[in-house]
Amino acid sequence: MQEGEGRPSQPQSGKPRAGGDITEQELERARHLIRAVREIYHGRVVGQETLYSALVTSLIAEGHVLLESVPGLAKTTAATTLADAISGTFSRIQCTPDLMPSDIVGTQIYSYESSSFSTQLGPVHANVVLLDEINRSSAKTQSAMLEAMQERQTSIGGKIYPLPDPFVVLATQNPIEEEGTYVLPEAQMDRFLMKTVLYYPTPDQEVEILTRTAEGSFGRPSGVNPVSTEDVLFLQEMASNVYVDGAIKSYIVALINTTRGGGPRPIAGLKNQIRVGASPRGGLALMRVAQALALQAGRSYVVPDDVKALRYAVLRHRLVRTYDAMANDVTPETLIDSVFSAVPSP
Repeated sequence: MQEGEGRPSQPQSGKPRAGGDITEQELERARHLIRAVREIYHGRVVGQETLYSALVTSLIAEGHVLLESVPGLAKTTAATTLADAISGTFSRIQCTPDLMPSDIVGTQIYSYESSSFSTQLGPVHANVVLLDEINRSSAKTQSAMLEAMQERQTSIGGKIYPLPDPFVVLATQNPIEEEGTYVLPEAQMDRFLMKTVLYYPTPDQEVEILTRTAEGSFGRPSGVNPVSTEDVLFLQEMASNVYVDGAIKSYIVALINTTRGGGPRPIAGLKNQIRVGASPRGGLALMRVAQALALQAGRSYVVPDDVKALRYAVLRHRLVRTYDAMANDVTPETLIDSVFSAVPSP
């Protein structure tokens, strides 16, 4: 099942998806809500604009994000801050080789007193779930988590338990410690809306971190109240209704087909560097992310720059490079740039 299938084809308001039928009042409400989330985020996290954009865009686009970085770059702080900003529940799951699927989704517990089973829901039943070091869990546990992410429900003892709405998973990978890890297959990574690579803060930002820590000035800004989970559902509905012109859709399809060696202007020698191009899920992700970015910019329609803005995060984990490309240190970002350069923008 491709990402987005199995959900209502119409938003709750009854408006057609991607129709652009958004009033100025709705846009102003969206601006106010997004501004509140941003101010709460920056009250606790210094810098990390890439992380902020990934979290908020994934939340609005109803997707999940894979974060790759060295330790200590505020991923946990950002996740808890996001949960606080939307008045949602938060769970952190530390992945280890002995972690079982039931430790994530939940299990049934037998009571000798009542001679009956009771269901204990697992930590995945939260609005914001931080899955720390996903590649340290076994393939079986990874599969159970990815199924919960895709189906947005868990099955315990033959009974279905829906996950909270909104629901977003932030999975992390540590690129410097590979001992005792289970590589996440490309086919499973494709189910993440985005994969974001985080880098160290600038020296000025690190000075600000030290200063604010010494002063104890981290925290929610005064006068800024969290939004509600209902507000997040409103933002998701508005994003799904952002207008996507036919020319933009054709542009996205051309980009995806170019990664497979086709497209309107095939790139010579690309098949020597990309073994498997992006799937149709990649095109869906480009469109959904572009809609979410347009809403954050206060627009009811997508422009080509919205498609380009987070192209690395959307596509870097969907391209399977050849051995030659990896041996020659050809990065996914370089390949993505070549694709976007080859396809004319509408």
